[in-house]
Amino acid sequence: MFLMNSTNCIFSSFLVTDIPGLEAVHAGVSILFCAMFLITLVGNVTIITVVWREHSLHVPMYLFLAMLAASDLGLSLVTIPTMLRILWLDARELTFPACFTQMFFIHTFQIFESAVILSMAFDRYVAISHPLHYSSILTHRVTSRIAMVLLVKTLMTQVPAPILLKRLCFCGSNVLSHSYCLHPDIIKLSCSNTRVNSMYGLFVVLSTMGLDFLLILLSYMLILKTVLSIASHGGRLKALNTCISHLCAVVLFFTPMICLSMLHRFGPRLPSHVYVTMANMHFLIPPVMNPIVYVVKTKQIRDKVLKLFLKKQTVE
Repeated sequence: MFLMNSTNCIFSSFLVTDIPGLEAVHAGVSILFCAMFLITLVGNVTIITVVWREHSLHVPMYLFLAMLAASDLGLSLVTIPTMLRILWLDARELTFPACFTQMFFIHTFQIFESAVILSMAFDRYVAISHPLHYSSILTHRVTSRIAMVLLVKTLMTQVPAPILLKRLCFCGSNVLSHSYCLHPDIIKLSCSNTRVNSMYGLFVVLSTMGLDFLLILLSYMLILKTVLSIASHGGRLKALNTCISHLCAVVLFFTPMICLSMLHRFGPRLPSHVYVTMANMHFLIPPVMNPIVYVVKTKQIRDKVLKLFLKKQTVE
């Protein structure tokens, strides 16, 4: 997908790494990853299928959930197979085009998921703070436009990254510190001037996931203000209960990233496998847990999923 002129550069490929310190238990780790991958595929494909087939679920809340499931599915498809190749075949080499392509899709799905979670927070704010105007504010047309804006914005922020990487040379170590290609990890290995790449990467993170997180916090401050104004205790609990699934998605997505960032900057020096494991959790846990949380906590989704599987069993 992305070609590179490697003239005067010593390396033309990168070596991804496995989880340090766990080389002796690759078989067990690979079984765990396979199980997580299977749960991710089944869970997210089921969510997408149910929302697609059931017209009663064609409302913003569940359409955003389908987008979340699609981004989780895409993120897993571009990360877990690479991890399994390392564990099964010790296949660690990735050419520059393959690595840059994987990096592009990882960050694209990651940033798109962050934007979708923000959209879901906005949906919850409108539903709780302006329930009488919910259907007139979040119409199908508005929801479609939000989805299109999220996609276009995500692509616009990510397309320049591999293009900027094409001008760099890599003549030092070519061993990446993760099992997949990430933009900050790649530019650390360059022997060229990476100031533009670093500034661009920081701008993208702050203007996307950083801003999304702040706006999500603002949304929940406004939601909490509305909830506290509800007279009855039961009404408050009912309003907050509609946010539990989304709050779980927020925690699952942002917590590993924030903890890893804090550890890198302010925490004690820990073994390298701790950092690598936490980074892996950021890509592995949300795609597995999000479908489970929404099926367990959302009655409409749970009923439609049961209906779908019972129908399949009846046909068989």
